[in-house]
Amino acid sequence: MIIELGKTNSIFNQFLYQLRDKEIQTDRMRFRKNLERLGEIFAYEISKHLEYTDKEVVTQLGTAGMQILKEQPLLATVLRAGLPFHQGFLNFFDEADNAFISAYRKYSREDEEEFVIKLDYISAPLIKKRVLIISDPMLATGGSLVAAIKGMLEKGKPKHIHIVSILASHEGIETLKQNFSKIKMTIWTGAIDDELTAKAYIVPGLGDAGDLAFGTKNDDI
Repeated sequence: MIIELGKTNSIFNQFLYQLRDKEIQTDRMRFRKNLERLGEIFAYEISKHLEYTDKEVVTQLGTAGMQILKEQPLLATVLRAGLPFHQGFLNFFDEADNAFISAYRKYSREDEEEFVIKLDYISAPLIKKRVLIISDPMLATGGSLVAAIKGMLEKGKPKHIHIVSILASHEGIETLKQNFSKIKMTIWTGAIDDELTAKAYIVPGLGDAGDLAFGTKNDDI
């Protein structure tokens, strides 16, 4: 299932507009805050699809029947652009366990448009039979998320995976569908853009989310 939040008018699109705007996004603090805000909105929407259980709460005047989460999801993100986005999820699922994945594009010295996905490490608890939410702001080719998910699956099979990206490409979505056709998965995104550049950046997209959030990286290191 693919859910595109931007198709429904809400404050979500205001924050997404600010992320895309090349003038507004020069304010790094605001850019990171908008990533966090969108993470919170995604978390709220995903919470509607989780399991709940009945529980009574004692107030100063009596008791009330409530429904609360049956279990907290496991939150995972792909470094580094995913950090502020991840924080938005953690603000809502504040008792959740967390996982962190280091994946990056390694470009060829001879060809700046040719790259492979390198997976450095994964720090994660057990994920068997748990709801897994993996956040990565940009779903371009899908290579980083495929590597991240395969790495996570080596630690156990979750009962459902929610993949969350602020912007996605059709190519990236198809890549996920082809690689994980037998996994229970929901893809969440704010908008689906049509094109990728020769360097596999989403068009119109918003640019390099990691650079905009934390500063330009040196790919020679």
